[in-house]
This record gives sequence, C-alpha cells and structure tokens, in this order.
Amino acid sequence: MKNSPLIRLAAWVNSRNIPFLVIAIGMVVMLFWAGSFKMTATGAEGIVPLVSNSPLISWHFKLFGPYIGSDIIGLTEWLGAILILAGLWKPKAGIVGGIIGVVMFFTTSTMLITTPGAIIHVNGMGYMNNLGLFLYKDIINLGASFYLIAYFGKKAMN
Repeated sequence: MKNSPLIRLAAWVNSRNIPFLVIAIGMVVMLFWAGSFKMTATGAEGIVPLVSNSPLISWHFKLFGPYIGSDIIGLTEWLGAILILAGLWKPKAGIVGGIIGVVMFFTTSTMLITTPGAIIHVNGMGYMNNLGLFLYKDIINLGASFYLIAYFGKKAMN
C-alpha cells in the first residue's frame, strides 16, 4: 500500500513543499495585482457596491471616500504581500501577513451575503452569478491565509 502511485505522488508533493509554494506565491502575486488595481479609478469604482453594502467596512468609504479608501485597501493588500514574502526569512512577518489576509478575506467573504445581486434566483433556486463567484473565491483565500499563519507559525517555533 505504501508503494501505491497515489501515496508516492502525495509524498513527492509534500517533500517539495508544493502546497506552500503555490499558496504563498499565488497569494503574493494576487495581493500585489489586486492592490495595484484598487489604486486605479476603475478599481476604486468597481468595489464601491461591495464596500458600501458591507456592514463591516462601509464606514471606510464614508470616512475616506471611494478613491482614498480604495488606495488604503490596495496598500493594505501590498503590505500583506510584502509580509508574506518577508516570512520566507522572518516567519513572524509571514504570520502577520497571514493575519492581514484573514481580516481582509473574512470581510470580503461576508460581502457574498451583503452585496445585492451576488446571488440570483433561477426557477426558485439561488445561484451565485459572476459577482457571487468572484466574492466566493475569498472563502478559499481565507483558508489559504489561515494555512500561511499555521505554516509560518511552525517555522517560527523551530
């Protein structure tokens, strides 16, 4: 049983740390890219319906306005990416980057239920449309952020 191809594949993936590499690199690229987009007028205008309907963050745009508010969100994403990268050398920085991800992605995950039109009804059944699916991916990012906290936490203990 230990020589089965599936077990050997799992061991190979684990020995090369592939889950961490894919999650960490993917998260860093996504946070830099999404953060950069939020610092454009189009990016800021695109998140207005999401942020303005969220009880967790709507205050943010009321306080700063959509353009500066979106810039702050984008810079927070950049900070998370930088800290995750720094975690490769300083695991505690990676833990903080993961915490930033948890806060951000928890907030955006809740937008799935607070954003009008994210869930549509067809023949009496609720479905996520493109907006809903866009928001749903942040539940996966939330899990990835928890994974990064755990990974960097183990590294910090060694």
